Amino acid sequence: MAIVRWLDPFRDLSSIQERMNQIFEDALARSRGRDEGLRTGMWTPAVDIYEKNDSVVVKAELPGVERDQISVEVKDGILTLRGERKFERDVKEESYHRVERSYGTFLRSFSLPVSVDQDQVKATFRDGVLEVELPKKEQAKPRQIQVKID
Repeated sequence: MAIVRWLDPFRDLSSIQERMNQIFEDALARSRGRDEGLRTGMWTPAVDIYEKNDSVVVKAELPGVERDQISVEVKDGILTLRGERKFERDVKEESYHRVERSYGTFLRSFSLPVSVDQDQVKATFRDGVLEVELPKKEQAKPRQIQVKID
């Protein structure tokens, strides 16, 4: 039997709420005859967060977002990702048959563990994926301790 790490049961509550809000907004739009309208405003990029021996890594999917439209900030133990995906104006809005992608600004904030060295954070953006590496402080890294047998 595998040991499963217990996680916060409420971590996905906000994304569930956002999905439910979108379902209700879509239903209202259909009832008003605006089924395929352009969605702008706030959207939430998908994020993966995982831990390695020497760092915590945050990966965010940001397809269609330009590098200069992304802001990464670490302040007071909070990592904030902010940016905007702009609607392409090459095609007239009335020419679209369907628009399913969301456009507009996004903002994601995450509390950082105290073990993260906030002065050494690095971010890279490649192929529509933002990767933020948050190195752990030296004293927080796991150490191998030699046990003497008497």
